[in-house]
Amino acid sequence: MTLKIGIIGGTGLDQDTELLQDKREVKVPTTEYGDPSDSVVIEGTISGVPVAIMGRHGRNHNISPSNVNYRANLWTLKHTLGCNIILVTSACGSLKEEIKPGDLGIMDQYIDRTCGNRQRSFYAVSHIPQARPYDPKLQAILEESCKELGYTVHPGLTAVCIEGPRFSTLAESRLHQSWGAHLANMTTVPETQLASELGIPYAALALVTDYDCWHEDEHESVTVELVTERLRQLSIKAKAVLTVAIKKLAQLDLSEHIKAKEQQAKAAIMVA
Repeated sequence: MTLKIGIIGGTGLDQDTELLQDKREVKVPTTEYGDPSDSVVIEGTISGVPVAIMGRHGRNHNISPSNVNYRANLWTLKHTLGCNIILVTSACGSLKEEIKPGDLGIMDQYIDRTCGNRQRSFYAVSHIPQARPYDPKLQAILEESCKELGYTVHPGLTAVCIEGPRFSTLAESRLHQSWGAHLANMTTVPETQLASELGIPYAALALVTDYDCWHEDEHESVTVELVTERLRQLSIKAKAVLTVAIKKLAQLDLSEHIKAKEQQAKAAIMVA
């Protein structure tokens, strides 16, 4: 099995092509689920591994979290471009003092607090398991890569996915803290679930930009200006981590692992 990695770049990374060698633009068609976030995907290689980068919010960053066509994006990466591993980045607010703005995190669980309007399945009925929504093998590789680069990284994080695009109220932020969640995020649902339905090993690198709105230091409370500035710094770290992680993936034979994911996905479909 030939390894091909899809990267979904969130806010601050988007379609950043500095990661790639031999880069080129590839036009992608509409899908049966509609148009992906952009009609053009950037392809190239990292350490000889084929890679495709898609911006989650479009190249002009004009698609809100609620309006991202997650189904079309993932369908394009797997079925149009042939990706069999997906790594993503996602801007997040911290709900814990020890998870500081500027740190990196490895998502492990999510709590869905979206409003139910997002298209979250490819099928009429698919009982896809989500006990471990993120792939443990990929999680470990991302964590190792962060540590090798000397970056502060927090593994095993739970993200509350809010609808957005507004930020949380103080009451909501405190509620999410009371649940033991580590991060607030706007895009991990339904992206993670849909990757599972397609049988693609998927992992998410959290870019911690702020302390949401609960922190006593108002200068660290979430604002567009703060998030934008932090993401300039975090995007440098994210690109380095992804580069190291893909070098590690190139040394592994993941064919049986990928096949097992695909079989689990097929078994979950009750009504296509």
